[in-house]
Amino acid sequence: MPDPMGLVRRKHTSHRQVVEEIGKAIVSGGFPVGSVLPGDPELAKRFHVSRTVLREAMKTLAAKGLVVPKARIGTRVTDRQFWNMFDGDILRWHFEAGVSEEFLLNLYDIREAFEPAAAALAAERASSDQITLLRQLAEALGNPDHTTESLAFADLRFHLALATASHNPFMRTLGSLIEAALFGVFRMSSGSPDGQRAAEVRASHMAIVDAIAARDCTAARQTMEKVIRIGRDRARATFSEEAADRP
Repeated sequence: MPDPMGLVRRKHTSHRQVVEEIGKAIVSGGFPVGSVLPGDPELAKRFHVSRTVLREAMKTLAAKGLVVPKARIGTRVTDRQFWNMFDGDILRWHFEAGVSEEFLLNLYDIREAFEPAAAALAAERASSDQITLLRQLAEALGNPDHTTESLAFADLRFHLALATASHNPFMRTLGSLIEAALFGVFRMSSGSPDGQRAAEVRASHMAIVDAIAARDCTAARQTMEKVIRIGRDRARATFSEEAADRP
């Protein structure tokens, strides 16, 4: 008799595969806006999945705003204005497809709209244990042995912990935006960060913690704004360097 858990895992894997491949194709333009996806028989054959798995995958894509079923027409790719840009998968698929400078700067606009507010709330509401954790995470950013990936993870842990310390569940839910912006910039960076870069990141984030510990909402907001502006400037510089390198 088959292992039920094994069947669940295989179903989940198949479902995820379909969502990933179709989602990436839509975001990258492989299935353009306004186009109709291939019919169920063709997609089921392409992905080697049952109609049931395929239907569930389409429901997931519809929930993300990427597709909509049309009677007697099929499943149509929706206009970009209907896509849920707060969805972690959609953000990740954009980066995997290659993002424009405009896309990344728009992402920083949203971060600047809510992360400084989260820092101000943390200054008002964070517990002593949460402040201690934030200080430890800021200190960890200064490790001179960081690789590009490990620094990105350390930075992400800090910002997500700060969102939690705001004690506003909406702030923590928007963590996918933070993750996308941080990993997007780090992914575009060349080489590993040097000790000076790590020290600068540590100092800028420790300033946020100091403001939170002092219960200074204004300073917490301003220091977070500064960190986001630095990240945005680094993203701009990366795009400028890439443009200069093009023949």
